Amino acid sequence: MAALLALWSASPAWAADPAASDQAKQTWQLLDYLAVDYGGAVSDGKVQKASEYEEMKEFAATAAQQLAALPSTSALPDLQRQAKALGDLIAAKADAKAVADSAHALAAALVKAYPFPLSPAKAPDLARAKVLFEANCAACHGATGRGDGPLGAKLDPPPIAFTDHERARSRSVLALYQVVSQGVTGTSMPSFATLPDEDRWALAFFAGTLSHDDAMRTRGEQAWGKDAAAKAVFPDLAAAATLTEAALSERMTPDAARDLTAYVRSHPEVTVAASGTGGLGLARTRLQESLAAARAGDQANATRLALSAYLDGFEPLEAALRARNQALLTAVENAMLAYRGALASGKLEQADATAQKLDYLFAQVDTELGADKADPLTTFIASITILLREGVEALLIVVGMLAFLKKAERRDVLAYVHGGWIVALACGGLTWAVATYFVSISGASREVTEGVSSLFAAIVLLSVGLWMHQKSTAGKWQAYLKEKLSAAMTRRSAWALFALSFIAVYREVFETVLFYSALAGDGNNGALLYGLLGGVAILAVLAWLMLRTSARMPIGKFFSLSSLLVVVLAVVLAGKGVAGLQEAGWLSASPIHWPRIEVLGVYPSAETTIAQAVVLAIALAGFALNSVKAQHPRPA
Repeated sequence: MAALLALWSASPAWAADPAASDQAKQTWQLLDYLAVDYGGAVSDGKVQKASEYEEMKEFAATAAQQLAALPSTSALPDLQRQAKALGDLIAAKADAKAVADSAHALAAALVKAYPFPLSPAKAPDLARAKVLFEANCAACHGATGRGDGPLGAKLDPPPIAFTDHERARSRSVLALYQVVSQGVTGTSMPSFATLPDEDRWALAFFAGTLSHDDAMRTRGEQAWGKDAAAKAVFPDLAAAATLTEAALSERMTPDAARDLTAYVRSHPEVTVAASGTGGLGLARTRLQESLAAARAGDQANATRLALSAYLDGFEPLEAALRARNQALLTAVENAMLAYRGALASGKLEQADATAQKLDYLFAQVDTELGADKADPLTTFIASITILLREGVEALLIVVGMLAFLKKAERRDVLAYVHGGWIVALACGGLTWAVATYFVSISGASREVTEGVSSLFAAIVLLSVGLWMHQKSTAGKWQAYLKEKLSAAMTRRSAWALFALSFIAVYREVFETVLFYSALAGDGNNGALLYGLLGGVAILAVLAWLMLRTSARMPIGKFFSLSSLLVVVLAVVLAGKGVAGLQEAGWLSASPIHWPRIEVLGVYPSAETTIAQAVVLAIALAGFALNSVKAQHPRPA
């Protein structure tokens, strides 16, 4: 819980410091440069070029110094250990692959610990990039990127030849972007930081195409169209920007890796199309569009675009992220809420600051979801945890109804309750089939479904709780049960129990289906199944214990305690219902400094807090009124 609250309150302290972010980027650039160029300085344990070898040692030392100057985090000691190991490898004139692997591993760990955006907000325009290259780069690098520009011959060291395939296969588009943005110390390569960010990304992608020819791109296009595994390799722009041809060669043949890289880098827009919604790239784009609309005074459009950033961009990734990193998910959701709240109140500076915070958080999500697939144990734990988290709430409602009917000696109505949850499970299976094979369930549909069903259940539970408390204070159970219950339990009320049972279970099954679909992407289907079966077994034991305990409990005490539990559930569902409708854009959201505790329906917004307070106030007022009536009964 401490981790959740920490992430809720603010992003990491370093994230608010642009200088720290720039330093992390510079360090990453040095490490990438080392990984690519070390092989030209040392071969077979012998120095080939003394000046380049000294440069490698200098860069390794500089990287270590810059790491030491970064804000302290729990990951920093391990980063420093890796940096020392890298320096030792270079000092020992180790094999080029060993140095490259060490540098790349350190760079990946650096991004995870001090994340920064790994990809552009939208697919770059390579036609514009070609014009930019001719205007800014061709004089040194040459019109075709061979390093033979008219000014290149005068430079020491000479400009990079982007057509050098051996070097290019180990260089990512992100590395090229960093060079364009920051330049290279000790060379004639200047920084082009004055160019817009989208232009620098476009230049980086264009430079990344110059080591490939049209034949490679054609073969890559054919592979992309025929092989689903090809699309899985580049699921989004972040993968296109960070994955090197050399790394891809470890997953497929070198020729296939070369051709696929050639196609994706020349057509980065295909990765956005392949991801359906565009994921974080779309979320970033919508946020920027939202800010632009807000600055132009178009609040309605700014709000619409902010909702799209969440529902169309981030929300489809929510289930996968929840399974991997619940704390990070909480941080993103809170920041999204804060951003919409800032728009609603017209606080542009606050909205801009929150958008920057979201950019850092999206970088963390990039890293989290871009990591290797979860191991079987992680999948098992996530599977059983999700089922228990989603199932216990529904179990409390259904078992409570079953226990009540048994106490009331109305076993003839039990079939309606059982029918409700059985039909809910069947509909959950149908939902899974539809979501898997036919259509994609939109974020808005999901939030509306959860919101409306939660509010309906809350209203029903509140009325049931007040009724149960009234009967617990009357103290005339036997007479009530024999004389009035049979008449009160009509066919209409029996179907109401069916509806409550159905809704209570289906809303949880609906969300569980989406979570399990995300977990299935890790491929650990055996662990997923065992987690599911384990969760079902635990829920079954809990249900048996609850029914057994309630059967032994005196009926007055049972009704009294049950009324309290039911009201608590009503308060929880009221918060969840309002939050769901807020995320769907049906209700406004006013952020407050309040923790997010989803299991209790607690969210950091004034509307959810007020809704829960109203439900609680009605319940307390009802309880008080029931107590007064019990003490002063009306004459018969």
